[in-house]
Amino acid sequence: MNNDTSNKLNSDNEIGRLIDEVMSSSLTDEQYRKKMQRRKEVQNRRIAQAVPEKGLIIVNTGNGKGKTTAALGIVLRSLGHGYKVAIIQFIKGAWEPSEKRVFSFWEDQLEFHAMGEGFTWETQDRDRDLDKAHAAWEKSLEYIRNPNFRLVLLDEINIALKMGYLQVEEVLAGLAQKPADKHVILTGRGAPPALIERADLVTEMTLVKHPFRDQGVKAQPGIEY
Repeated sequence: MNNDTSNKLNSDNEIGRLIDEVMSSSLTDEQYRKKMQRRKEVQNRRIAQAVPEKGLIIVNTGNGKGKTTAALGIVLRSLGHGYKVAIIQFIKGAWEPSEKRVFSFWEDQLEFHAMGEGFTWETQDRDRDLDKAHAAWEKSLEYIRNPNFRLVLLDEINIALKMGYLQVEEVLAGLAQKPADKHVILTGRGAPPALIERADLVTEMTLVKHPFRDQGVKAQPGIEY
């Protein structure tokens, strides 16, 4: 373990310990103040040592709901900063999502390509699904390589990888071509281990309860689409 990793772990451990301690109701006001002051010092030191900027590879995966929704939040934030953004949908292209209508207000900053034809059980045509996935990937590469776009969202690409429509090696090779300051988000359940290993930020959505599975409630506008 190198010194940087060791220092980060020590800082994480100290912050965790301080959080546990300040939750104690037995602390006096002065003890609470000192511990929070120490936490601020540790946090400020970590921020001072951090790298100013880096283009991130972000993976949202897992069986829980919210992978695309979380990614679209980052898209909205990027648009608010004036950055150019590209969205390529690999699976949900047969839908006319409300997000697409909302994002039309940023048509000078946003490129939106719905390149799939819906869920695989709807198309029932593997060869056509393969063709659509490869076309979506070729379109994705255009934006990944383009330095004018700060953020690229590859929505449901993990499904295409899981189904074998794309190979993880070609996706990793494509990601290696991005400019240093570009962020790329890859969503969908079943992200392969090699992609998770390469990513800078990985979030796994855990399914606890779902209205369709548990109550038979259909997808609703404003919630699912």
